[in-house]
Amino acid sequence: MPATIIQTNPAPFEKLAIDPVTLDIIENALRNARNEMDATLKRTAMSPGIREQGDAFPLIADHAGRMIVGQFGSFIGGFLERYDGTLEDGDMIFLSDPYSCGGAVSHSNDWLVLLPVFKNGRLIGYTAMFGHQADIGGKVVGSMPIDSRSIFEEGVRIPPVKIWKKGEYNEDLMKLVMHQTRKPDWCQADLNALIASCRVAARRVIEMADRFGEDVYVSATEELLARNHRAMKQLIGMAIGEEPVSFEDYICDDGMGAGPFKIKCTMWREGEKVILDFDGTDPQSQYSINFLLNENMFRMFFGIYMIMVFDPQILFNDGFYDLIDVRIPEGSLLKPKFPAALSGRTHALGRIFDILGGLLGQKTPEFLNAAGFSSSPHLFYSGLDAKGEWFQLFQIGFGGIPGRPMGDGPDGHSLWPGFTNVPNEFLERYFPLLIENYETVPDSGGAGLHRGGNGINMTYRFLADGTISAHDDRWFVPPWGVNGGEPGKRARKIVEKPDGTQIIIGNKVDAYPVEAGDLLHFITWGGGGWGDPLERAPELVGKEITQGLVTPEGAKAYGVIANDNGEVDMAATEALRAKLRAERPPLGLFNFGPDIETLRANCEAETGLPAPVQPVWQTAQAAE
Repeated sequence: MPATIIQTNPAPFEKLAIDPVTLDIIENALRNARNEMDATLKRTAMSPGIREQGDAFPLIADHAGRMIVGQFGSFIGGFLERYDGTLEDGDMIFLSDPYSCGGAVSHSNDWLVLLPVFKNGRLIGYTAMFGHQADIGGKVVGSMPIDSRSIFEEGVRIPPVKIWKKGEYNEDLMKLVMHQTRKPDWCQADLNALIASCRVAARRVIEMADRFGEDVYVSATEELLARNHRAMKQLIGMAIGEEPVSFEDYICDDGMGAGPFKIKCTMWREGEKVILDFDGTDPQSQYSINFLLNENMFRMFFGIYMIMVFDPQILFNDGFYDLIDVRIPEGSLLKPKFPAALSGRTHALGRIFDILGGLLGQKTPEFLNAAGFSSSPHLFYSGLDAKGEWFQLFQIGFGGIPGRPMGDGPDGHSLWPGFTNVPNEFLERYFPLLIENYETVPDSGGAGLHRGGNGINMTYRFLADGTISAHDDRWFVPPWGVNGGEPGKRARKIVEKPDGTQIIIGNKVDAYPVEAGDLLHFITWGGGGWGDPLERAPELVGKEITQGLVTPEGAKAYGVIANDNGEVDMAATEALRAKLRAERPPLGLFNFGPDIETLRANCEAETGLPAPVQPVWQTAQAAE
């Protein structure tokens, strides 16, 4: 049964015409309220992932649960259809179980709070915020076990419950939840920050309704949704053709030796509606790389990509959702069946953005991005410090952003544009480690007219014995280039002992033991290049040699001959470029690098790791 909304004044809202000035004021007030949610969160949370990196996602929705401002799209409609309970003034919902909300949060580490906003007895909106908790119990520190075979191994699962009921706080529930985590101090502070953020936004919504009247406020939100619908309808008609186009990419492995895993999407337009069909995506994994992809979340991904490429002034909201039909096969990697493990869904989540770029750029190559969003590298480090006190770190790393139509990809940047790095000073102050190096990896970005962003090498020196875990991808299948650009370099992780011995470890590894004095070289992938590298200005390549972004040897990928000081030999450069142009095949739209079988054959020599093997079902399909 759907949720029951209890209103003491159930009178419907009057639909009013909104003048442009009022609409603009309300729109910007909502944008500011969303920013205030972020500011409140970062000033109140304790864990580095939320406090320093901003791994949390706000939402302000209308009275029907449709997102007006936010980041990930609204889950509220689907939640209301599934929630067999009541919502009334003074209630606040708390949940973390992905299966209870159709994947609106996609692993149990994301804790979500939802606040219905009432005024004068009527529901006028919702505010919500979710953020990644550093630990929620389970079999490994950080609660994201690579080898988990079900969600029951991944820490506490919270179904939709009322953390506040008619204004009363459920203290016993919180004691039960916090008893499951290794870091109850962080989790309690972070949850309080989520709650405070929602309450701040709710106050702003009520203030707007006080100022303009409830009917004007609600009518304005309706117009913001309608305006977005009109804009997206035009963009879809302009950018999406009726002829189907397909694209596929691969998650390298599951961390347990199997892979790669294919994600495939086909796109076409029927009338004013775009169809996105994931038929052909591999079946779900028996381990934790599954991604329970919420259809509304993917609609928002699609809309954000379209808006950022074609018209960044458009306000992100849920108004266009009826223009997008998302089809995800049951039992696939993107819609696994309960109780499939979900904690490592980050790799598929990142790969979705690369796939969107590959789909949307085929009709308009001039707007095509290369690959490089790809994943969201995680590092965990835990143990006992010199005082015998428990410590644990969860940190998100950055890779190279792909080359783009408008220029080079940023070096060492986040998949999520709002994220920031954890300051090295913070890490060294609160954890027993030193940051020996924090630098870009030269030549790791794919060569192109617009260079792919370089990955980074963050070198940690551990000052206490403990264990580390790494969750990363793009170590086997490289980020592809476009319009003649070259693929980016792949990720790798190296533990170096005090005597200089280096050990290459997997990019998905749990509870790897380290000792005081050990180094970890946490090296991320580079973004793919955009455009013909032989068209890049030689003097720019020379300048990047002096900046440490390109080496003299790497400059040859651009057909540039230069010395260590970045001084370009123009005659030798022109000769090399002429030779390369004469010898190379015609440039294609995509450059994926070697095919899968070639990657398998060369994997250990290039990466120091054995190639992932095909799962049994993949082998059976190949035999058929």
